[in-house]
Amino acid sequence: MDESPQGEVTLLLAAWRDGDPDALNKIMPLVYAELHRIARRTWSQQAQNNTLQPTALINEAYLKLANAESTSFKDRCHFFAVACSAMRQILVNHAKSRLTEKRGGARAHVSLDEVQPVHQEAAEIVALHEALEALQAVDPRKSRLVELRYFGGLSIEETAEVMGVSVRTVNRDWRLARSWLIRQMNRESS
Repeated sequence: MDESPQGEVTLLLAAWRDGDPDALNKIMPLVYAELHRIARRTWSQQAQNNTLQPTALINEAYLKLANAESTSFKDRCHFFAVACSAMRQILVNHAKSRLTEKRGGARAHVSLDEVQPVHQEAAEIVALHEALEALQAVDPRKSRLVELRYFGGLSIEETAEVMGVSVRTVNRDWRLARSWLIRQMNRESS
């Protein structure tokens, strides 16, 4: 039996899946620092006037995870992948609500050349989300990779671990996905 924190998280996730309601409360202290790191990295990519702070992002993601009835996490990596998805959805929902508050929320070009792009406006987040949905229809693996890297802030190595592929595959898919998304977003903004 694995006594490491990763092994403990996996065991607690199995207990939670099997119906132990206290397991999630035991998991959170073990994963909080990592979730906060992901949330901070994700938050740092947002516009400076973003009102959704990293702690609020974690809290909302925690509530989403805690209320997910059908989610059965295979292991720690799967848990973080789902947490990244939850954070993405929270950020997109927040961006959409900010767009409805503003008049004329025009779409803007998003640079995907860097893992940590320059600050973005709400319209850029929504545009990226829509392009990712289109990529999901064409290539789900690349869409998932972008979600983990861009919204989740995972490194190449962490992404490879979560996805169960090699670092080389992640690097190749990352380049292809960025190119595809840039073309898609440029097409949509025209």
